[in-house]
Amino acid sequence: MSGEAHADAEVIELKAATSPDPLAADRLRWRCDPAWLTFDSTAELEPIEGVIGQESAIDALQFGLEVAAAGQNIFVRGLTGTGRLTLVRRMLTQIRLACPAARDRCYVHNFTSPERPRLVTLPRGQAPAFRRAMEELSEFIRVDLPGALRSEAFEAKKTALEQASQREAAALIAPFEQALKDSGLALVTVMVGPVSQAALFPIVEGRPVPPEQWQELRQSGRISDAEAAEFQKKHDAFQAQLATVMEQVSAARSRHAEALAQLRERQVRDVLKSYVSRILGCFEDPNVGVFLGEVVDDAVRRLARPREDEEDFTQLYRVNVLISRGGDDGCEIVVETVPTMSNLLGVIERRFDREGVGRTNHMLIRAGSLLRADGGYLILEARDILSEPGAWRVLLRTLKTGRLEIVPPEVTLPWWGPSMQPEPIDVAVKVILLGDAEIYAVLDAYDADFPNLFKVLADFDTVIARSKDSAMQYGRVLARIAREEGLPPFERGAVAALVEHGARIAGQGGKLTTRFGRLADIAREAAFVAGKSGRTSVSDGHVGEAVRRTKRRAEMPSRRFREAIAEGTIKIAVSGSAVGQINGLAVMQAGPLTYGFPARITATIGPGSAGVTNIDREADLSGAIHTKGFYILGGLLRTLLRTQHPLAFNASIAFEQSYGGIDGDSASGAEICCLLSALTDIPLRQDLAMTGAIDQVGNILTIGAANEKIEGFFDACRDLGLTGTQGVIIPTSNAADLMLRPDVVETCRAGKFHVYAVDHVRTALGLLTGIEAGEPDELGLYPDETLLGVAVARAYEYWIKASQNAPQFAPMPDEAEGVGSAGQTPAAAEPS
Repeated sequence: MSGEAHADAEVIELKAATSPDPLAADRLRWRCDPAWLTFDSTAELEPIEGVIGQESAIDALQFGLEVAAAGQNIFVRGLTGTGRLTLVRRMLTQIRLACPAARDRCYVHNFTSPERPRLVTLPRGQAPAFRRAMEELSEFIRVDLPGALRSEAFEAKKTALEQASQREAAALIAPFEQALKDSGLALVTVMVGPVSQAALFPIVEGRPVPPEQWQELRQSGRISDAEAAEFQKKHDAFQAQLATVMEQVSAARSRHAEALAQLRERQVRDVLKSYVSRILGCFEDPNVGVFLGEVVDDAVRRLARPREDEEDFTQLYRVNVLISRGGDDGCEIVVETVPTMSNLLGVIERRFDREGVGRTNHMLIRAGSLLRADGGYLILEARDILSEPGAWRVLLRTLKTGRLEIVPPEVTLPWWGPSMQPEPIDVAVKVILLGDAEIYAVLDAYDADFPNLFKVLADFDTVIARSKDSAMQYGRVLARIAREEGLPPFERGAVAALVEHGARIAGQGGKLTTRFGRLADIAREAAFVAGKSGRTSVSDGHVGEAVRRTKRRAEMPSRRFREAIAEGTIKIAVSGSAVGQINGLAVMQAGPLTYGFPARITATIGPGSAGVTNIDREADLSGAIHTKGFYILGGLLRTLLRTQHPLAFNASIAFEQSYGGIDGDSASGAEICCLLSALTDIPLRQDLAMTGAIDQVGNILTIGAANEKIEGFFDACRDLGLTGTQGVIIPTSNAADLMLRPDVVETCRAGKFHVYAVDHVRTALGLLTGIEAGEPDELGLYPDETLLGVAVARAYEYWIKASQNAPQFAPMPDEAEGVGSAGQTPAAAEPS
């Protein structure tokens, strides 16, 4: 139906709408005023060292860096590319912070509990000296100390002990030997294998006779049976005495060996005493004294009773310096780019022998970034540490307790053999966590420790005010990039082009982006383009070409979509009109880039009681925000169609030829217009596309990616043929955000494409249908010749058809005073 509507078999001439003028071309793209840039090229500018436009974040960051209270770790919130890491590192190096003097940390062997290496903490810079001192002591014990046990004085004492031992043994054996001699026996030492034993031999003709000869003498008759029996009797009698004497001699020899060992111990202690005293005088940690005492005891034990098969035991005396700092190194600043649990805490390496058995010792302990940052600052990316198993929990535990456990209990691996648990280390480290708003919200909501440990929030904004000062700051940032990376200087026009691109990335009226990472990428590619063309400076043309090249590399999905539209595979109409059909606008992402494209939305309606159905939601393709926008659409229908009866129809809305997920509410404005078109049978212009969210009273609300959506429909219209009437309807609140491509702006300037800004759904309906949407009068009733008047009448017809009988309380039009056209309810009346 065009220009007329059917109501109660009466033809009503509909009122034409007064359409708003399209936005002027000058409002479609902000231009950087050349007068803002008071230089010819960035070669004339002093490069800026910090980041720009982050005064609030800088103030919070400076407070967090300087305050020493518990839990004042810092969360730096902001999108990547805003210079967060650059600012943090530069502030830490530029501010003269009063950091606590971090001490050196060493591990040494624990002779009492070898699986728990002993921690030695020394003043800053002393650990290497302690290590050298212990290396020299180890070398002395291994090489020089054995020579001290061969000195003349020691040998004299040793000889005296041996002589005394010999005399004691002789005194024990002499009476026994004399008794044997008197009885015709002798004490003889014989070898039984490698062992010597004492034996009693008979004396024949003045010499001891071994058992074999004794038997030969008996067999030859030289020894009578009486003499043999006499010998055996004496042998048995003296054999018991022999055992007693040998026990006494063995005890005497043991006393001698112990005396000799004690002599060696005293000698070793006397020699080491002065050496160890010098080391003790240089290092104040009590654990140094405990360790040196254990070293001396171990060396005395090993040297006093040496073993031939013993390996080099002096390896146990070496010192493992985990961390040592110079006297004037200042605050420690550690940036951990791979925050695994082992990189944070440190590791204990293992060495595998030929059998595959892993072994470790105190020399294989390695420091992690938490220890390296002791007394200073540790900078981490929140997303990185949260993605590493166990890393987040050990970080929080270390911050809560102030103690670093290099091998926490939960990661002990018993099947690797004996594990080590070094003594915990007291650390004082301030963590600076870099993350975005989403991560901050999740941690704040679900981690009870996070708010207590990260009390300082430094918020980095993604935009700054658009002004002459900020444009000049852009120039100084580009000057720094050119200087640091050896790029050619940027001409004033190139800087202006990058400022304008910064305004487009910001997507907000009167703002520029602070995401200089993206701008730096464009600047580098512009410099590349300039170099390829043989230029020694970068112009605005090079910047424009860099922007186009960047988009071309990532536009394959968008290009294929446009080809599908041009070929008719995807049905999009950009001319004519249709009932219950409208061009909505959607976007797709390709990395940091966004591309817009048209999406055909259709609606159908008929009598019933099911209400409005979102087909995409029923197919589980609708996201939460899109679903919310759809429910708002139902509320808006009740606001616009204030009928005297319940709304009784079955309607469905769908994004046609959409096979993936849909989210966002920017199409809800188009959806309500499409639904009202289906309800009234009034067609919608297909040469217009619409984007804009709605509220329950009909306001058209701000959406994102307005530039990309307009350009997406423009590209589709250009591919299918520009007619001069095509355009896009956007929210009025987005008009100040526009930074359209130059080719789109010039087409609009020529009157071949149009951008309309509306603030209410009634205005959008007027543009799309050419029919006045209608304003309610003081009673809340719409004129019959308006689109909403037709909509109310059609809703009444559907209600009649859906009911068995018309209800008695609903008088027909003009039958009761105070009741408006076909089912409309005055504003003061209470709807049924």
